[in-house]
Amino acid sequence: MKFSVIIPNYNGFELIKKNLPKVIESLSKFDAEIIIVDDASKQKEYQELKNFVSELDKRERITIKLIRNEKNLGFSSAVNKGTLESEGEFLVLLNTDVVPEKDFLNPIIADFEADEKLFGIGCMDKSIEGGKIVYRGRGEAVWERGFLVHRKGEVDKSDTFWISGGSSIIRKKFFEELERFDPLYNPFYWEDIDLSYRANKSGYNLLFEKRSVVEHKHSEGAIKQYYSDFKIRTIAYKNQFIFVWKNISDQNFILSHIFWLPCHLFSAIIRLDIAFFLGFILAGLSLPAIIGKRFRQKKLYKKKDSEIIAIS
Repeated sequence: MKFSVIIPNYNGFELIKKNLPKVIESLSKFDAEIIIVDDASKQKEYQELKNFVSELDKRERITIKLIRNEKNLGFSSAVNKGTLESEGEFLVLLNTDVVPEKDFLNPIIADFEADEKLFGIGCMDKSIEGGKIVYRGRGEAVWERGFLVHRKGEVDKSDTFWISGGSSIIRKKFFEELERFDPLYNPFYWEDIDLSYRANKSGYNLLFEKRSVVEHKHSEGAIKQYYSDFKIRTIAYKNQFIFVWKNISDQNFILSHIFWLPCHLFSAIIRLDIAFFLGFILAGLSLPAIIGKRFRQKKLYKKKDSEIIAIS
């Protein structure tokens, strides 16, 4: 098995400087390469990153590639670009603020060998939040008042609704078959839930592997550093709409969404939730692209929404 580690970066040189040696150490027993996709970081940051990667590449056994976007494209596009340059059978997706424990890939090898329909595996995310450790990585979701609502799942089970785009291992040929991450979700959020859902609906399997552990310091990532809370909420709302409009096909779910939407809009007026309205408008502007992708991906589906989503 060959692994291609894809790390998207936006002004995260200090994080990469601190964490990349640990990533390299975790891969020491495996056939692997590392691809860093710089998503138009500041020129000074990029130059420092370029020099650092060049020095590491010279002295380490592992190949390290650095790719640069001249324009900031967002998470989905950055990861997709990295996968186009990859040579491995399996893609290891890591955020800059994620550090894998040594030999974290050991448990997943047997998992992939045992299930030829296994699309991807989510890692145990040892999340550092407010100085405390919270174990994440397994996801659940329900259909609630016309929307898909995702939540943290208990980590003592192996099934999962989605795998994280910042700490997961994916079989590359299936990733390519599903046309990779959808850039409609740029700059961030929901792209991994969308990909996982499409994989599940297309008949592939997802797994949460609690023995494959990574440490994740959420407060150090680029999103919270460079985006306001209002913009983050707006993007999250926008992408929640896109997910429903693009992926949901069961009639009862569609009717539920249509029924509840006016209620949500009225509630947003009462709460003065401008982010919800703006998210709705931004999603609406993408409607032609959403409809096109909805019809294109439909031919791959083997399951109904009701076979995947629990109704609250």
